[in-house]
Amino acid sequence: MEPPSASAAARAMFLMLTPNESSFEKVEDVPLYVQQATPVFVGLMLLELLVGVLKTGAPVITISDGLTSISAGMISRLPYLLMRGCELSAYVYVWNQHRLVELPWDSPWTWWFTLLGVDFGYYWVHRTAHEVAILWAAHQVHHSSEYYNLTTALRQSLTQQFASWIFYLPLALAVPPSIFAVHIQLNLLYQFWIHTELIRDLGPLEWVFNTPKHHRVHHGRNIYCIDKNYGGILIIWDRLFGTFAEEKEKVIYGLVFPINTFQILHVQLHYYLDLWRRSDTYKTFSDKLSTFIKGPSWQPGKARLGDYENNPKVTGKEVPHYPIWPLHLQVYVVIHFLLVLFIYHDLFEHKMAFVSLSLLYWALQSFSLLLSTKKKTT
Repeated sequence: MEPPSASAAARAMFLMLTPNESSFEKVEDVPLYVQQATPVFVGLMLLELLVGVLKTGAPVITISDGLTSISAGMISRLPYLLMRGCELSAYVYVWNQHRLVELPWDSPWTWWFTLLGVDFGYYWVHRTAHEVAILWAAHQVHHSSEYYNLTTALRQSLTQQFASWIFYLPLALAVPPSIFAVHIQLNLLYQFWIHTELIRDLGPLEWVFNTPKHHRVHHGRNIYCIDKNYGGILIIWDRLFGTFAEEKEKVIYGLVFPINTFQILHVQLHYYLDLWRRSDTYKTFSDKLSTFIKGPSWQPGKARLGDYENNPKVTGKEVPHYPIWPLHLQVYVVIHFLLVLFIYHDLFEHKMAFVSLSLLYWALQSFSLLLSTKKKTT
């Protein structure tokens, strides 16, 4: 796969690529748009930080939360060094063995059909990740930040990709893998810029597209926000299937029960342990199994998705977890994190050895332990 230009990666994020320039016959010819978008991510995050300070007088990104989110994003991409993404590997297999028709790879109609098909698949990936507890165990990583800014978009799960591929397989009956490989990246990239509080309303576009306004609701732990607005690029799926909610009172972000830590391993895996412990308290096999396959709020005697009776009441005055740590420690972590960021980019360029992956992980884990100091909180 050839790297695209920085311009192409930036335009990919805003769906500004034409079908002609982003249609390819072979999978190996598809650019790595997500990988090459790193400078765009950094540039937009710095811009958001600057605009946020100018607009509100305070930074919209904290060091501890921001670095935790970026670290999660880095870790979530590591499996791609060892294997192609699960979605693409399974997709290619179904295409090779079971396709019913073969849509032309160079047709604009195929391109637009795939954009809609991938986004429709994503809606159901996303909705199921909220409605099935074992899948929520992976997806909760993305919701664990109590802030809402562009770094939050990068807070991704290491394990979610191992289940999401199932929802895209119907497309493999007709859509060439190369076109799917383009749109699975475009769908992900589009969702980066909608993670901001600085863009309030986009007028008529709000009726069709997923926007910062709609996605803020999705990240809220207010009762009216929970399990709403699952769309990736388009919000029409939520309007069609009854999962749409307008932004109302102030949105309070994060998990219903905040985890109050920046330790990356805990952020990634804690909910799996929570599920196991919860299931262990039930006596029947049916209840134990239901703990994993029903909603995260499910309890015996409740409906499949449970209810919100045990949710802490949101007052609008909640303060995010924010450890206080000395300036020299902040400088140390930021400088070393930037060095690790350069190493991370080199990993993808040169496919470095397993020992390098281990060093990368332990560096990020060490930073997260430093960030999670509990000496003082406000």
